[in-house]
Amino acid sequence: MWTVIAHTHMRREMAKARAVGVGMDYSSTSKAALRWAATNLVDASDRLILIIVQPSKADHTRKKLFGDTGSPLVPLEEFREINYSKQYGLTYDPEILDILDSVSRDKGAKVVAKVYWGDPREKLCDAVEDLKLDCLVVGSRGLGPLKRVLLGSVSYYVVSNASCPVTVVKDVKV
Repeated sequence: MWTVIAHTHMRREMAKARAVGVGMDYSSTSKAALRWAATNLVDASDRLILIIVQPSKADHTRKKLFGDTGSPLVPLEEFREINYSKQYGLTYDPEILDILDSVSRDKGAKVVAKVYWGDPREKLCDAVEDLKLDCLVVGSRGLGPLKRVLLGSVSYYVVSNASCPVTVVKDVKV
């Protein structure tokens, strides 16, 4: 029995590092998705990529530079800076930074972020291809069938159209 466990563990260590994407819109459900990925999915050799999609109407200098391709990958050290958030029109959120710091420090995973502009459904699917993601984790607001038809569901669209496995995490209110 010990041999099997050790062998399975060694096989994971020898496997290539995965690219794990997490869709982030600063909602409680996207934070729940990030916490779930950090706790249950990301390993030491992995790269966690925080994917933020800003609305098309956002008018920031960086959008003019990177509007078509999305921003360059930004390392956690730079993403942590308030100035970075201002340049991209992002919400500075200490809770998210704590989760990312923990993944980097405790698990040894590499953490980066990328910003896109446009429809979150399309841009998350584009990110899967662009970043060659092995898997994507997104949150779900838990819309009922009627609201999903009227408003559309980002998570439903991504599950249906992404070319990698997608995990949808529903925020559980305690």
